[in-house]
Amino acid sequence: MPAHKEENTKTVNDVPQFFRMNLEVGDLDKAAEFYGKLLGVAGRKQAGARVYFNCGEVTLQVVDVSASGQPHPAAKALYFTVNDLEKAFERAAELNCLSRESVHDAPGGGIVVRPWGERSFYVVDPWQNPLCFVEQGTVYKG
Repeated sequence: MPAHKEENTKTVNDVPQFFRMNLEVGDLDKAAEFYGKLLGVAGRKQAGARVYFNCGEVTLQVVDVSASGQPHPAAKALYFTVNDLEKAFERAAELNCLSRESVHDAPGGGIVVRPWGERSFYVVDPWQNPLCFVEQGTVYKG
């Protein structure tokens, strides 16, 4: 019997499950307050200068890297689904973090139905990490 399974015999349990995402920041207390307000959920401080936020099946891990260098922003937006897009938008507006960039010729920081059908808006955190909030039920799955 071979020591490995053939690709066509894999079961659902063999598929890797995404469970945590790191975002680097430069001030843990400020980040905990910012993300707590933006996401509308309390974070849990952890050892190693980090705060965990439960975001469904994936945990957002906000890590303060200021002791060893400057935060490196995420390459592209992290996407969150929300039931009440207007409420999430209000929180982002209060934090003054709505994106000023254009997304497919529409304001990224405005609630817009994107060409692919998602109703969404974009924000940028104080460490230049891009985020997007998408209304549940409009998610484009490809």
